[in-house]
Amino acid sequence: MSTGLKKSPSNGYEKPSTSKEQQEKINEVRRLIGPLPDRLSIYCSDASIARYLTARNWNVKKATKMLKETLKWRSEYKPEEIRWEDIAQEAETGKIYRANYIDKHGRTVLVMKPSCQNSKSTKGQIKYLVYCMENAILNLPPNQEQMVWMIDFQGFNLSNISVKLTRETAHVLQDRYPERLGLAILYNPPKFFEPFWTVVKPFLEPKTCKKVKFVYSDDLNAKKIMEDLFDMDKLESAFGGNDTVGFNINKYSERMREDDKKMPSFWTKDSHPSGAALQPALANDPTLTPINLQSDSDASDKERAENPPL
Repeated sequence: MSTGLKKSPSNGYEKPSTSKEQQEKINEVRRLIGPLPDRLSIYCSDASIARYLTARNWNVKKATKMLKETLKWRSEYKPEEIRWEDIAQEAETGKIYRANYIDKHGRTVLVMKPSCQNSKSTKGQIKYLVYCMENAILNLPPNQEQMVWMIDFQGFNLSNISVKLTRETAHVLQDRYPERLGLAILYNPPKFFEPFWTVVKPFLEPKTCKKVKFVYSDDLNAKKIMEDLFDMDKLESAFGGNDTVGFNINKYSERMREDDKKMPSFWTKDSHPSGAALQPALANDPTLTPINLQSDSDASDKERAENPPL
C-alpha cells in the first residue's frame, strides 16, 4: 500500500512509500467511519483514506471528520451521477477539459482556460468542475491518485476574475478532492494576476500552494520544464508543445459520452483491483447500524489519550 509521500521540488511528483504506522491509521479511520453503502464503501479504499490522512498530516480525528463531510456531500450531491448532457453547455468553449494524454508520471491532465469562460452561474460552473474531476479520476491509471492541472492564461483579463467562484472552487477541490492535485502549472499568467494570486492564496492550503508552478514561455527553462513532464508531440501548442489541433467540442463530446458509459461499472467492486482494501459494504442486515455522517465524530482511543479535553 502506497501512503507516505515524498515530493520532488522540480516536478511535483510524490513518490509513495509504505509504513506500518500509516496503515494502522488507515485502519483506524475505517473503523471510525463504520459500515457504508456500496458506492461510499468503494470510495473509501486504502488509497482514498490515505489522501485524507495526508491532507490532515495523518491526524486520525481530523482526517475522519474531513472524510465524513465528503461522504455526506457525495451521498447528497451524487457527483458520480452527473452526465455530459447535464453540463454540456458549460463545456462548449473548452474552459476546462481533460487532455487526451497523461504526463510522464501517469497523471491525468486537466486543461483550464479562464479566458474561455461562458457562464455566470457559479452553481453550473461548480457542477461542471465536479464532472471534470470525476472524469479525470475515472481515467487515472492503477496506483495513481493524482492529476496535473494546466492553466492557460492566454487572453485572460480582469473580467475573468470572480472571487466568489475562486473561493467555491478552492473549497470543492481541497475539501472534496484532497490530495488529488499533484501539480498545477500556471502558464503565462499576466502581471496583473499577481495581486489576484495574493488574494487567492489565503483560501488555499499551504500544501496546495507549494504544488503551484508558474511557467513563462519566454523563460529559457520553460521548454525543459514541459519536456520533463510531457510528450511534446501530444502537448498543445498553447503550452509550447507540437499539437496544433487544439480543443474540438464535437470530438470531446464523443469522448465524454463514452466515458459516461463506463462510470456505472467503475462504481462497482468488480471494477477495482482485488488487492485494494475497501470499506465493508452495508448489507441488508437490520442488525447493522448505518454510518453517522456527522463530522463531529470521536477520535481514536489513542488520540483521545494524547489529547484530553481542556
